Amino acid sequence: MVWDLLITGFLVLAGVFGLVGSFGLVKLPDPMTRLHAPTKATTLGVGGVLIASMLFFAAKMGHFSAHELLITLFLFLTAPVSALFLAKANLHHDRPQNLPHPEGSEWAILRIGTDTAAETLAGPVPEQPLTPREGRET
Repeated sequence: MVWDLLITGFLVLAGVFGLVGSFGLVKLPDPMTRLHAPTKATTLGVGGVLIASMLFFAAKMGHFSAHELLITLFLFLTAPVSALFLAKANLHHDRPQNLPHPEGSEWAILRIGTDTAAETLAGPVPEQPLTPREGRET
């Protein structure tokens, strides 16, 4: 009886996370926020289903199933990597053709005066650079 309630709880929790992630994918305004919803919420949803499956096989069938652990490992390794690739593709999607590519590997570093949306969110830029507090090294 306790095992049934625990398995049911994980399945319901997984369904809620899957629903929230799917809703976020449909309703959020821009591609970067739409990317965040399914990678986080649905990963937890699939994790809940896998935990429920492991509990079911351990409690009802009497043996441990390693398939769910392998699926979980694969999911937690591939979901962040694919989200990173999609985010990088989105950053370069609306780039005008006549701009030169940044030098080195600093392609995603904010430079003052080049990213107006980030500057709007960050607020006003101080006129003088901030100095470290006394006793701290830079």
